[in-house]
Amino acid sequence: MTARVTGNLPNAEYRRFDGMREYEAVIDSLIPQTQRFIRVFDKALSRAYNSLTRYEALRQFLLASRLNRLMIVVHEADPIERECPRMLDLLQQFSAAVKIHQTLQPAKQVYDPFVVFDANHYVHRFHYDHLRAAHGANDVNGAQQLLDRFAEIWEASAPAVSANTTGL
Repeated sequence: MTARVTGNLPNAEYRRFDGMREYEAVIDSLIPQTQRFIRVFDKALSRAYNSLTRYEALRQFLLASRLNRLMIVVHEADPIERECPRMLDLLQQFSAAVKIHQTLQPAKQVYDPFVVFDANHYVHRFHYDHLRAAHGANDVNGAQQLLDRFAEIWEASAPAVSANTTGL
C-alpha cells in the first residue's frame, strides 16, 4: 500500500459550516495568526470590517512588520467610504501596506467571497447570497486554489479607495 502524497501539511483541516456569525468569527481568529498576507475578496466589506475588534486586529497585524500586506478586492467599493471609517483609517495609516481594489467587468461574475491568510489558512463562502462556508486550516492545497483565483481577480480589478480624503 502506498501513501498518497498531497503536498498538504500533515495537520491540514477542512470543515464546512453555516452562518455569517461563525464566518466573521473565523476571520477574527485568523488575523492574529497571520504572518505576512491577508487577501480578501467579497461583494462588499461587511460591517465587521468597521468593528473595533477587527480594526485593532488588522492594525496590530500591519504594525507587526512593514512587510505585512492587506489586499482587498470588492465588487462594490462605495460602501467602504460611507460605512467603514476604520478601514479608511487603516488605509491612511498604512497606505503602502493596504490596497483596496474594485473588480472590473470581467470579474463581476465571481460570486464566492473568501479570505486567505498567508498561504495556508482560509475561509470561503460558496456564494455571497448564502451562508454556507468552509474553513481550511493548514490546508496549503485549498489555499493555493484561492490564491490563484485571487490573483486572477486582482488582475481584473483597479484601485478603488484612496488614502487621500476628498470632497472636503
